[in-house]
Parts: sequence; structure tokens; C-alpha cells
Amino acid sequence: MHFDLNIQGLLSATKEAVLAMGNRGGSIINISSVAATSATPGASVYSATKGAVNTLTLALAAELGPKQIRVNAISPGMTDTEGFQTAGIGETEMAGQVIAATPLARIGQPEDIAKVVAFIASDAAGWITGEVIDVAGGYR
Repeated sequence: MHFDLNIQGLLSATKEAVLAMGNRGGSIINISSVAATSATPGASVYSATKGAVNTLTLALAAELGPKQIRVNAISPGMTDTEGFQTAGIGETEMAGQVIAATPLARIGQPEDIAKVVAFIASDAAGWITGEVIDVAGGYR
């Protein structure tokens, strides 16, 4: 099932990252989605997978903290990516509904997400672990 593959991939990538970090510590950033905490019709498996990412982020932060490895997740809202464009989502009624329900009244851009990822990966975020950070223009 697709759900199992997503979780196995996250765990495999985490294992390899931990090995590569050794005793230096570091930062692992998982990508979730605001769909993890919203009831989107037709997206139950996707939402459940992202909910699992959130829970694993919290558990891994506790497990890896003693190794000085921080684990956080970024939870984007609807974002104008290549996949978003290819699927034609920007022209759908759903996109209009999301924009209307987003306090900043727009679809996110990849740079919106990248800036938060860069911060969380930096030493400036050295006291942040076990967090799921929504980057969604206020969309809930």
C-alpha cells in the first residue's frame, strides 16, 4: 500500500541520515502537509500518511535528541509546485476555496517553504526539535 511505502521511506532516510551524522548531531526535516489535520474528502490515505509523518517526527525527536539530532516537520499548505501545475490544480474550484479560506489569500510558493526549511536546518534553530510547523498562510 502507498501509505506503508511513504512511512518506510521516511524511516529509511532517517536511518541513513543518523548514520551520516555520526556524533556531530544535526537536523532532520520531514515534509508533512496541513492535510494531516484537516478532513479533505478523497484524501484520506494522503492525510493519514501525513499524520503519521507528524507523529514519527515527535517520536524521532525524543529518540534522537540525546544524539543532538533535531527532528522537525514542515507542514505546507497548497503550494504552486510543478506537480500542482501539471495536475491543473490552480484552475480548479478547490484552489479557489483554499485561497478563500487562507488568511493571506494566496497559494504558497516554493520559496515560502524553502525559507522555513533553511531556518530550521540552521544553527539559529538549535533549540527547536519535535515541532510540526505549518507554512500555509494561516490556512487551517
